[in-house]
Amino acid sequence: FGHLGIIAQTDTTAYGVVKNMPVFYEQLKKQLTFPMAWGNSPVRKFETWRTQARETLLDCMQNFPPAPADYAMEVIATEQRNGYKAQKILFNVSKWCRIPAYLLIPDGEGPFPAVVLLHDHGGHYTIGKEKMIRPFGVDKTVLDDSDNWAANCYGGQYVGDYLAAHGYVVISVDALYWGERGRKEGADGSKYADNAGNFMMLGRSLSAFMNYEDMYTTDYLATLPEVDAKRIACMGFSMGGYRAWMLSALSDKIQVGAAICWMNTTDCQFSWEYGRERGGFANMLPGIRRYLDYPHIASIACPKPMLFLNGEHDKLFPPVGVRDAFAEMHKVWESRSAGDR
Repeated sequence: FGHLGIIAQTDTTAYGVVKNMPVFYEQLKKQLTFPMAWGNSPVRKFETWRTQARETLLDCMQNFPPAPADYAMEVIATEQRNGYKAQKILFNVSKWCRIPAYLLIPDGEGPFPAVVLLHDHGGHYTIGKEKMIRPFGVDKTVLDDSDNWAANCYGGQYVGDYLAAHGYVVISVDALYWGERGRKEGADGSKYADNAGNFMMLGRSLSAFMNYEDMYTTDYLATLPEVDAKRIACMGFSMGGYRAWMLSALSDKIQVGAAICWMNTTDCQFSWEYGRERGGFANMLPGIRRYLDYPHIASIACPKPMLFLNGEHDKLFPPVGVRDAFAEMHKVWESRSAGDR
């Protein structure tokens, strides 16, 4: 094909993939210049940049579920606890989905500050919201499952119950595929990727679907008379940590966020030295890497107060990538004279 100007490849190997990544992954990463990140973007007015970055993020989240016309909240069970009441509720989180949730309301006169509490992934699908709030009116299998998760992952503490006992309204819902929104055929981690892949085939992102439902849950929470709509926070762990900084970036109703154990850079996440050897469908937004990396997206939340906490020995998020991401976010907050936040 020399006359066509096509040069044949002469240096070949017996494989094209190493540790589940293409052998040319470094070349792929070099194409990721993140031109819309604050500081890379030619836009110098921060609020203009923030608006444009959020619009780009929403565009990359693709088609979204329509917001509900009516939440139609229904309380199906109530339990009085020490200093607060726990409610099992149903509400329309979108026009497509009516979902169960746990809602905790402190005793006394409101309105109270509130927290949208976002559960983890953990490769454990039989429970979701029950990882954050102790369930009631459930069979012993579910209660034991929840108690064991709290004991093994959170020092025996249900975070939602702790927050409610200290004066916060708390809501927690199941992400799709977890708990009461799991598979009809039963929990099966090997089918999780199939579910996410089917979303992609339909022009959607499972991850974005979670993010939209988190936004709609926040919108619903803000309507409750017990809630001070000007004092709503979000908090999450692992996958819930990712959801927390996404929600903080996407929703102006969120005033402060806490993201526990989910932050990294793409450069670190996808490397033979530090990488986890595969991406995660719970944080996959097709096309976003053409514009923004993880810390750049989280920086859309600036100048809100935000807590980002990671572990020194977390194998999914090596300190080298976490520190780089933290440094990137610090630059953004400091550029707004908000480094103390």
